[in-house]
Amino acid sequence: MWNTLPSEIRQACRDGTLDTPTPGLAPGYVQANLVVLPQSYAYDFLLFCQLNPKPCPLLDVTDRGNPEPKRIAPNADIRTDLPRYQVFRKGEWVEETKNISAHWQGDLVAFLIGCSFSFEAAMLNAGLTVRHIEEEKNVPMYKTTIATVPSGIFSGPMVVSMRPLPAHQVLQSVEVTRAYYRAHGAPIHIGDPAAIGIHDLACPDYGDAVTIREGEVPVFWACGVTAQTALLQAKTELAITHAPGHMFVSDLMDKDVLLS
Repeated sequence: MWNTLPSEIRQACRDGTLDTPTPGLAPGYVQANLVVLPQSYAYDFLLFCQLNPKPCPLLDVTDRGNPEPKRIAPNADIRTDLPRYQVFRKGEWVEETKNISAHWQGDLVAFLIGCSFSFEAAMLNAGLTVRHIEEEKNVPMYKTTIATVPSGIFSGPMVVSMRPLPAHQVLQSVEVTRAYYRAHGAPIHIGDPAAIGIHDLACPDYGDAVTIREGEVPVFWACGVTAQTALLQAKTELAITHAPGHMFVSDLMDKDVLLS
């Protein structure tokens, strides 16, 4: 239904007619995680992203107080153009909403961070399994025991997304995704989830559990929700993020986040 242009998807979000997770939408276009912070925190968070490029590959940073992500989607408005947002104050969840205009203030800076949804079209085109799309679910995401590199008040565990694959497809999944360096790139872990601190794949910290069939191997990619975890731990005065799985659909093509 939503195999359409990014601008049309963003308009549907703005109109309130699209209110679902975005996996599989606008195939061929880059999707992005969103983090919005007061400018007083922006430098430390920018450095956090630069120090942790696997989970937090930066695609765009807006000017202070300007909601337009000029580099990846000119004329878009990050206050209205995502399906759902989450709002936090001092590390505490305030609300989930479809529009953050009421929370917008003149000192806010928005960060758009690459998302693994960007390489899923390539996986599908290569004949690889993408189970959460098959089952029309949100991708399962898990906190791990892998520590990020801290910057100022920002630190915390890496979050990963998981896609189960038949054993014979695992190597190919690495080859297909490794070039998407601004969309998390190759997997960071393959196999035993306990080795990275995940004890029950049926209970993700974010998103939905998916079916893992006999003979399949869990494959884990770094995830932009890592940034959200760091925000909550930092207890910033205000923080706004996308709701997990409800991403910003940009005008960048998938080829734009490939290694040249």
